[in-house]
Amino acid sequence: MSEVGSFSPEDVTVSMTEKAVQYARKQLQSANDQYIVLGVKKSGCSGFMYDLKLKAELEGNEKAFSVADDVTLYVTSEALTYVNGTEIDYTTEGLNSSMVFKNPNAKDQCGCGESFSI
Repeated sequence: MSEVGSFSPEDVTVSMTEKAVQYARKQLQSANDQYIVLGVKKSGCSGFMYDLKLKAELEGNEKAFSVADDVTLYVTSEALTYVNGTEIDYTTEGLNSSMVFKNPNAKDQCGCGESFSI
């Protein structure tokens, strides 16, 4: 992770694989919500937890990432330093499907994959 003094929100990158984009597209089309928002909250056994939600309205502190022509991912300003460089994938293992976060900043991750530390 870059030093706090050299962090610039303009340099942050976040991406989604095609599978994740397809899943997000379906969720947005079937819900009344129109935005997919990624945040981070203190939680879990490793310290932080990804908070990916569909929302009807933005709070105004989000940065937009165009991940496809028709899908935009919004990241809260508080989460930018934690998720810089993250790729979001949608995976299926057996009967379970979920969004998976490949975060180069995460030093540790809990066994269930739900939380991480920086």
